[in-house]
Amino acid sequence: MAKKHKLTSQQRKEIRKREEQALKDLEQRIQDYDPKLNKISQFKDLPISNNTLSGLTESSFVSLTDIQKESIPSALKGDDILGAARTGSGKTLAFLIPVIEKLYRAKWTELDGLGALIISPTRELAIQIYEVLVKIGRHNSFSAGLVIGGKDVKFEMERLSKINILIGTPGRILQHLDQTVGMDTNNLQMLVLDEADRILDMGFKKTLDDIVSNLPPTRQTLLFSATQSKSISDLARLSLTNPKYIGVKETDDQIATPESLQQSYITVNLEEKLDTLFSFIKTHLKAKILVFLSTSKQVHYVYETFRTMQPGVSLMQLHGRQKQTARTETVYKFSKAQHVCLFATDVVARGIDFPSIDWVIQVDAPEDADTYIHRVGRAARFGKTGKSLLMVTPSEEEGMLKRLESKKIIPNKLNIKQAKKRSIRSQMQALCFKDPELKYLGQKAFISYVKSIYIQKDKDVFKPEELPVEEYAKSLGLPGAPKIKIKGGTKNKELKNASRQLLALSKANEDGEFDEEEAKKVRTKYDRMFERKNQNVLSEHYLNITNEVNKHGKGGDEQDDGEDDDEDDFIAVKRTDHDINEEDLPDLIAPESKRAAKRALSKKQSINEKGNPTKLKFDDDGVAHQLYEFEDEEDFQKIRKKRKRQEAERRAMEEDYSSDEESGEPVVYLGAPSGDIDQDYGMGDDDDDQSSDEDSDDQPPSKKAKWFENDKVGGRERDDEPQILELEQPETIEDLEALTSRLISQ
Repeated sequence: MAKKHKLTSQQRKEIRKREEQALKDLEQRIQDYDPKLNKISQFKDLPISNNTLSGLTESSFVSLTDIQKESIPSALKGDDILGAARTGSGKTLAFLIPVIEKLYRAKWTELDGLGALIISPTRELAIQIYEVLVKIGRHNSFSAGLVIGGKDVKFEMERLSKINILIGTPGRILQHLDQTVGMDTNNLQMLVLDEADRILDMGFKKTLDDIVSNLPPTRQTLLFSATQSKSISDLARLSLTNPKYIGVKETDDQIATPESLQQSYITVNLEEKLDTLFSFIKTHLKAKILVFLSTSKQVHYVYETFRTMQPGVSLMQLHGRQKQTARTETVYKFSKAQHVCLFATDVVARGIDFPSIDWVIQVDAPEDADTYIHRVGRAARFGKTGKSLLMVTPSEEEGMLKRLESKKIIPNKLNIKQAKKRSIRSQMQALCFKDPELKYLGQKAFISYVKSIYIQKDKDVFKPEELPVEEYAKSLGLPGAPKIKIKGGTKNKELKNASRQLLALSKANEDGEFDEEEAKKVRTKYDRMFERKNQNVLSEHYLNITNEVNKHGKGGDEQDDGEDDDEDDFIAVKRTDHDINEEDLPDLIAPESKRAAKRALSKKQSINEKGNPTKLKFDDDGVAHQLYEFEDEEDFQKIRKKRKRQEAERRAMEEDYSSDEESGEPVVYLGAPSGDIDQDYGMGDDDDDQSSDEDSDDQPPSKKAKWFENDKVGGRERDDEPQILELEQPETIEDLEALTSRLISQ
C-alpha cells in the first residue's frame, strides 16, 4: 500500500487560500443573486457550494420546484422565511439546503457545537427529514442527529455534544434542553420549523415557548407548511424579524390542493360507514389505499376486525399508541408495498412522503379545512395523479362543504352503487360475541369517536346531539351503546400537554385560598387505573344480576311482604347479626415471661399442649366429620367377620386346587372366588347365610359341591362331556403366553 504523500506548509497555505477565495466568491454570488432577473430551473444554477450540489445530483435532485425557487435564495441571504406551498412541492429541500450552506460558509466544525435545530411535529416526519439530510449532505463533514420519542435517551445524551444539525420532535428536544449537559444552544445559527402551523397549535404551544426561551435571539428562523398562519402573536413568540412570505398571498393565506388530485365525497349515514369502507376495499384490491380515522382506538378496532374478515388485500395500522419500532417498520413496509391498505390517524397526515398512493379515504371528517388539505396531500405528490374520497354524514355535509369552499376546494359528489355494497354488521356482531377482547376494543372505539366529536370546536359541522349512538354501536358489532363520561369538553385539547403540577397549584378552594395538601397531590395513570370501574367488559344483564344479589344480600329488612320466598332467594346470601359475648372471647393478653412467650411461639410446644390440628370433611348431607375417625364397634366387628370368612374361603379354594392337581383332574380356575357366598356358591336362603356368618368366627365353612366339577355316572367319570376350565383373566403378555401353553398341553 502506497504511503500517503504529506503536504508541505506551503501547499497547505495555498489550499487554505483557495478555500477562502471560494467562500468569498460564493458570498458575492449570493449577494448579487436576484430571483426576478435570474430565471433558473435547476439546482446547479443556485449559488451553493460544490459539495451540496454533488449530494443533490447523486440523490437524483435536479429540477427546482416553485417553493424552492423563491425561498432558497432569500434563505441563503439570511432572511427569515415564512413559506407555504401545496403538499408534495419539495419544502424539505427548501430548508435543508440553506441549513447546510449556512454552516458551510461559517466553517462549522464539531467543536463549535449545535449550529442548526430542526423541529418536526411527528416522529415519522423527523425520520424522513433526517434521511433526506444524510443523502444530500454526504460530501459535507457536519454531524447530524435525530432525537425522537421511543428511543434510548441515554444513548442520545452521550452524543449530543458533538452534533451540528439536530432534528427532533418538540417533547424530546425540550427534554434534552433540560437534562443533557452537553446540549449548548448559545451558538445556534438557524431554527427550522417544519409543519409550523401544527407546531404552533395548542398542543405544542407551551413546549415550543420553553424551547425558544433557550435559544439566542440572533438566529435565523425558517417556517414551512402547506397551510400557514400570519398571526402576529405567533410570529412574535418565535422572534421573527421582517419575515419574507413565500408562496402566501395577501388575500388568501392558504394554499389549495394539487391540481392532479381528483377529489370527491359521498354522503353516508354514520352506521353505514364501515359497510361502505369494506365494500370499497373489496372493489379496489389492486390499489394502494390510505384510510384516515379520527382516533387511534378506532384504527386498532377496524384493523383487527377487517383483518379477521380478510378482504383480500394486505392491511396495516399506524397510530400514536404504537411503539416507535412498530411505527417505523409500518412506514417502511407501506412505502415499499404496491397493493396495500393502511388505517391511520392524523399522525401521518403531514409531510410524510408515501410514494404512489392511489386513494386517500377519509372515513371521519377532518376537524377543519387545513387538516383536509394535509390528508389528501399524501396522494398526487410531485405532479403525480391521485384520488381522494371524503365520507360525510348528512348533518356534516353542508358545514364541511362550506369550509372547503372557503379554501377554493370543490369536491365532486359521488353516488354509491347499492349492488356492490355489502353489509358486515352480522359479521362484526359475531366477532364481538366470540371474542370478548374484540368487543372491549369496539367499546373503546365507540367512546373515543363520540368524544372526538364532542370536543370539536366547529359545532356547525360536528353536532354531537344528532349522533345516532345506538345504530352506530350496532354497526360496530356491539349489543348497545356503552356509557360515556366526558370531562372538560373543548378544554381537553388545551389541557392535554399542560403540566399536572401547575394545574394542581392553580386549583383553589371555595374561599379562594390555595390548599397546599391538595396541590401536592398529583394523580398519575396508576391512580386513574385503580379508580376506573371497568364496567364495559360485563354485559348489562350480568350487572343486573349482581345488583340483585347485592340487594338481597343486605338482609331480610328490605323484603316488602315479610314472607320467605325460597325461589327468589336461590342465589341470595342472607346475613344475620350475631351478638358477641365478650366473656366467650379468648384471652388475648400477651405472656408476661420470656418462657411463656417462647412456649406460645413454639410450634412443638403448641402441639404438645393442644395436639395436632384437625381437618374436617363433609358428607353428602353436609354433616362435618373428622378426616380420620373411628367407626362404631358393631360395624368394625362385621367387617372383621367378613374378612375372616373371605380368608377361609380362599384357603379352601387353594386346598381344592392342590387336591385336584394331585388327583390328575384337568381343572383350571378362572377368577378368584369373591367374598359373597350367595353369588358364587350360594345354594341356600338368606337365613342360612346369616347363621353361617355368625358361626364362622372360629371354624371354616363346610365344603359344598361345585357345579363345575365333573359328575360321576355309574361310579365313573363322564368322559363324553366337555371339560370346563376356569382361568384368571390375563392382564399382561406373559399371562397370555402361560395360559396358551397350559391350554395346548391339555
